[in-house]
Amino acid sequence: MSEPVLRLVDLNKGFGGLKVTDGVTLDVRRGEIHAVIGPNGAGKTTLINQISGTLLPDSGRIAFEGRDITQWPMQRRVRAGLARSFQITCVVPGFSALENVALAVQAHSGSSFRFIRAAARERALNEAAMAALDQVGLASRAHVPAGALSHGEKRQLELATAIATAPHLLLLDEPLAGAGPEETERLIALLRTLKSRYAILLIEHDMQAVFALADRISVLVYGRVIATGSVEDIRANPEVRAAYLGEDEAEAA
Repeated sequence: MSEPVLRLVDLNKGFGGLKVTDGVTLDVRRGEIHAVIGPNGAGKTTLINQISGTLLPDSGRIAFEGRDITQWPMQRRVRAGLARSFQITCVVPGFSALENVALAVQAHSGSSFRFIRAAARERALNEAAMAALDQVGLASRAHVPAGALSHGEKRQLELATAIATAPHLLLLDEPLAGAGPEETERLIALLRTLKSRYAILLIEHDMQAVFALADRISVLVYGRVIATGSVEDIRANPEVRAAYLGEDEAEAA
């Protein structure tokens, strides 16, 4: 088996006397969606913050494509091919969809932000940004102000912004949060297409979406991974049922 894109080994993080990440070990393989689920307060966002470089772990190791990146700053991780989306939509509302993505291309290329408004008018930036918008189905909305997009379209735009940094791994922190039923179906279909191009670590509360998308699932409770396995393994696991899923959710869809 080839080296995983991402490997976490005995990762630990605490705040004061509270241990939020407790010996987490897991990996993400090429071409898969690995979902991390768990109740509120389980430490999911703290975990993804450590992977992205927003936080440094107290101990343990983060390896990305075989390199130890545990102490790397966030921007170096992005340049190496690690991209992240956030729980709350993060777009510049007054800029068009194209300009938002062009800024991500510009930042990834190391260009200065002194001419931030001109970014989408530069041909190379424009072409790369349009390619990312096309991947997420937003090419026809390229010149619409981001603030005028629907919630689901803003989520698509965030994915385009992440894709524009030429990632090898996508860290997606609740990409379906706040989406209505139709938007959720569209985003699920989009994520299915993206996993053929990128490894994906997915944090998501929508269990129907997780069961529809994930190749493997890790269950995080009080900062500790209590189980990792296929959808069938997780749904049948009695410890997971007791700690998080419950009978109804484990049997749903």
